[in-house]
Amino acid sequence: MLYTETILTSQRDQIHDITRTVNAHVRTSGVVNGIAVVYCPHTTAGIAINENADPDVKKDVLMRLNEVYPWQHPKDRHNEGNTAAHLKAITVGSSQTIIIQDGNLLLGMWQGIYFCEFDGPRTRNYHIKLIANT
Repeated sequence: MLYTETILTSQRDQIHDITRTVNAHVRTSGVVNGIAVVYCPHTTAGIAINENADPDVKKDVLMRLNEVYPWQHPKDRHNEGNTAAHLKAITVGSSQTIIIQDGNLLLGMWQGIYFCEFDGPRTRNYHIKLIANT
C-alpha cells in the first residue's frame, strides 16, 4: 500500500510532526505486523525521527542546522542560492523506516516522525509505503 500526503509549509525552515498521519494510514490499512517507509522525494527537505515531547527540540535542531549550514556562504556556487537547504536535507536524510507491531508504529516513548522543510515555503509531498509481513 502506498499513500501520498501533501503538506504546505509556510517558512524556509520548518519541522512538521507527521506521526498521526502515518499512524492513521497504518490503522486503516489493516497492516498488523510489517514496516512503514516514509519517504520525501525532494532534494531540499527530509524525514526525521526525533523527540516529540518538548517543542524546543525542533527549534534547537533548526538553530543548530542553521549554524552549521548558513544560508549564504561566499564559496557556494549553486545558482539557486539554496545550497544550505541541500546540505540540511542530506544531513537529515530522505526516508525513515519504522517497524509496525500489533497494528502500531514501534516508536520510542518520546519519538515522533517529522517532515523537515529547508527551502520553503512550498507545497510538498511525502510518501508512506506500508509492507505487511506475510
